[in-house]
Amino acid sequence: MRLRVEFTTEPFDLDEAPAHAVVAREVVEGAELDAVDVGPFGNTAEGGADQVLAAVDALLRRSLAAGATRISLQVNVVAAGAEGQGER
Repeated sequence: MRLRVEFTTEPFDLDEAPAHAVVAREVVEGAELDAVDVGPFGNTAEGGADQVLAAVDALLRRSLAAGATRISLQVNVVAAGAEGQGER
């Protein structure tokens, strides 16, 4: 099974990436995930279920430890043959 995670961390700072956002980016970029897209207002990553779930666990723990006060996330099952094609 493939999963896609979409997430944001708060509080926002448009002038400089806060420590919790940097940590979140490091987690997803360092995980064995596909199609990682990190941006100022939202982030997505895809991969196998085990890899995505492990990355989500690390993302939550490390971002909270780095000062995040809120983490919003959504996890979707990616339909077979539909990787990288928007919502399912």
